[in-house]
Amino acid sequence: MPATLSLKQMQPRVTAVLVARNGAKYLPRTLAAIAAQTRRADSLIAVDADSHDESLSIMVESAPAQISDSHGRKTFGGALSQALQTAAPQAAENEWLWLLSHDSAPDPGALRALLGAVEIAPSVAVAGPKLVRWDNPAVISNFGESLTPLGRSLGLVNDELDQAQHDILTDTLGVAGAGMLVRRQVWTALGGFDPKLTSVDAALDFCVRARLAGHRVVAVADARVASAGGPELFGKRSVSAAAHNRAQRFAQLHRRLVYAPGFAVPLHWLTFLPLAILRSLGHLVAKRPTAVAGEFAAAFAAIFDGGVVSARRNLKRNKRLGFGAVDPLRVSWAELRELRAHERAGDAPDAAFEIIRPRFFGAGGAWVVLLAGVVGVLSFSRFVDARALSGGGLLPLSSKVSELWAHVGYGWNDLAQQVVAADPFAVVLAVMGSLTFWNPSFSVVVLYLLALPLAALAAWLCAASISERPWAPMLAATAWTLAPSFLVSLGEGQLGAVLVHILLPWLVLAVLRAAHNWAMSAIAALLFAAIAASAPSITPALIIALLAWVIARPKSAHRLLWIVLPAAALFAPLVVQQVARGTVWAIFADPGLPIARIASNGWQLAIGSVVPGSNGWSALLSTLGLNDQYGPLLVALLLAPFAALALMSLFVPGTRRAVPSLALALLGFVSAVAATHVAVSASGELPVTLWAGAALSLYWLGLCGAVVVAIESLEKHAALPALVALAGVVVLASAPLWSLASGAAPVAASNGRMLPAFVSAESTQQEGLGTLQLTVASDSTIAVDIHRGRGSGLDEQSTIAATNTELSAAEKKSATLAGNIASRSGFDVASELEELNIAFIVLTPGSDQETAETRQRIIEALDGNSLLNPIGDTSQGYLWHYPDANVNATAGSAGPSNTETQFGQAVLVGQAVVIGLTLLLAIPTTRRRRLRAAKAESTVTVIEASE
Repeated sequence: MPATLSLKQMQPRVTAVLVARNGAKYLPRTLAAIAAQTRRADSLIAVDADSHDESLSIMVESAPAQISDSHGRKTFGGALSQALQTAAPQAAENEWLWLLSHDSAPDPGALRALLGAVEIAPSVAVAGPKLVRWDNPAVISNFGESLTPLGRSLGLVNDELDQAQHDILTDTLGVAGAGMLVRRQVWTALGGFDPKLTSVDAALDFCVRARLAGHRVVAVADARVASAGGPELFGKRSVSAAAHNRAQRFAQLHRRLVYAPGFAVPLHWLTFLPLAILRSLGHLVAKRPTAVAGEFAAAFAAIFDGGVVSARRNLKRNKRLGFGAVDPLRVSWAELRELRAHERAGDAPDAAFEIIRPRFFGAGGAWVVLLAGVVGVLSFSRFVDARALSGGGLLPLSSKVSELWAHVGYGWNDLAQQVVAADPFAVVLAVMGSLTFWNPSFSVVVLYLLALPLAALAAWLCAASISERPWAPMLAATAWTLAPSFLVSLGEGQLGAVLVHILLPWLVLAVLRAAHNWAMSAIAALLFAAIAASAPSITPALIIALLAWVIARPKSAHRLLWIVLPAAALFAPLVVQQVARGTVWAIFADPGLPIARIASNGWQLAIGSVVPGSNGWSALLSTLGLNDQYGPLLVALLLAPFAALALMSLFVPGTRRAVPSLALALLGFVSAVAATHVAVSASGELPVTLWAGAALSLYWLGLCGAVVVAIESLEKHAALPALVALAGVVVLASAPLWSLASGAAPVAASNGRMLPAFVSAESTQQEGLGTLQLTVASDSTIAVDIHRGRGSGLDEQSTIAATNTELSAAEKKSATLAGNIASRSGFDVASELEELNIAFIVLTPGSDQETAETRQRIIEALDGNSLLNPIGDTSQGYLWHYPDANVNATAGSAGPSNTETQFGQAVLVGQAVVIGLTLLLAIPTTRRRRLRAAKAESTVTVIEASE
């Protein structure tokens, strides 16, 4: 008589396994959903994975068939394995396990749909549901998983509105662990989830092994399970993108070692570290710098992965098919590109929420820049055909790009007569000179011709980013372009202050956007480094402003604080050397040629006058035959409307934006006052105070920001106040612009030579020749410099030399030589000239009547020296030649360059790495996101930008 089976015996047995870790706020809904199934599970095993909340007591109240403690195992897979080891043995051949976590709430028909899929296809061993958002069931959070051609895991459907568009999906390479229905016999044979895959890819790896064992894996669209997040969020509120990347990368490397043929395992193992380096560079380009540490952590964890051997044995024991059986289910390159494009389209911002900003061509920005360009060309028309500029604080640059880069880092400096740390400004000059590599000095000419339109462009874009009306950016751009400190810095040859003025608006714009954008953070870091290198005196003010922004945006501190890193890398050698010799304040010395000037007082600084003279108005009034004492009053009257708008910003809507601007202005003003009281170098007997122009640019920037807020608040009534303020600024700028256009300013066109033509010609053939340069600083003081080759350009100026309080042995020798050669004495100068390898003596020109007598005495003494041949008067000064100089001598010649010492090489490599990585990070690409678990009772999932 044939055996008969009851209907109950024919039904598959389902054991639901619910694992909870700190899921008390999710469990009530999940337990209610399990109890409401139209086809209920035959038994329920509740597992507590070391929770610290009320999860265990909530599960006990639901009266499960079994309560299990994971004994410290905190992962989903680990708790599952522990619970099933202590659970009752398999009661039926057709028994299934339904895997659920505390935040997996199935729809009433979920289990019935899963069982329906496996009952009609006996080859199916794993079935996965459609996971939907916990707080919005209309959105699919995960449905099917696969692998890329390189083995990286990815979800086939993620964060899409459920319109049944994916319901035809059945066979997949893998499904999510939450809600998975798996044949218990298969689970036991495969050993469950890999214990080394604690979260990410654990379910996918299990499905791959099931496929290789000859079973099918299907996704069931009718089975819906609400989930609050992926496996990486099990028991956690949130996981950063960096931590997720680390877990996913380790899982990928672990699976690579497990799946690879035996002979390929050592090859894969050897590539992990090199790949980590290459991928880290890719992370920087993709704006994921926080993933770099995780990349290396994953690589080292995979290198020392002790679970590979057991995982390979497990795979080999159950494997029935080759990997060719699963290749059709992997994502192809074409499909991968389509998925990425779909993700990018989903991340695109909604145009309905964009704030309409003034357009550059439609709101007057282009006209302001064009007019600034015209004014710039008219002001510097005499420089159009110039090869270089000099005068004031300007000198030509070295004639070769290689020489520019030889003066960065740490190496020999002719002016200091020793090996010193180069000024960070040398890097800025090297970059500028490289842009016009055929004539590095021409880059300064180009900068002067474009300075005004560049400043206008930067200011307009910066103002437009915080403004919605066209008047505010136009006024800000005009005021910034015609800032008195900017125009005076141009005339005085203060190249560092000029660069600071052009770059400051770009820095503000980048810092404002850096809070949510790694590319902008990197750009801000590069701009900060360039500004700090050009004007170290305003660095403290910039750091204070940056720290205030960090306090206002604490969640973005990791993007903001590192902005100072490139600048720190450039300044580190200089800071160490200055601190070591006890000249700490010398760190803030202005780079370039030190020039002694009379400093402005506080009143003059308040009206934007860097040097006494009321921004050139005193001289202009005197030229017109008027009383120049009215200059400060006239300037104050012209600035009054502009200042009134800035102060008005405190009393109109938008005060929260005005306060930071005025605080920045205060920082700039305080820095300017401090600069006029700090003298860390000297020119002869005269102290050289810091140039206040850069600090006044910061002061002016804050005022411009406050004016933008005031103009915005006036709305339709902004035209008249803006025009009045604009007129005042334009009239105010007429005096310094007249000085620039008339040639009254110190800066003038140059032929690019720093020494007389005869010296340059001889030095071209004999590089070792030295030139002793004498400059009469006062009637009793002579400044002495020794130049090698064609002379020391702007890029070779050194604040170490300028701020040196003690003479080196070489400097003492040169001072002694200069003192004796410039007077009639019985001192034997021949030996000193030969020891220092001096072939030429130059007495620089001067128009000061007070020093004319001293200069004449020196000329007579040098003419009367039988060892010297007078060459005559040149554009660079009087020249004498010492014909007996030993051109082959090494004494007094240059010391080791920046690449000829180990420390110099280390400095160059370190700075290059920091700047190079920052440049990589500055390349604009897309950004990643931070994963955050959905709230138990919420309507919107919080997704914070992390990368």
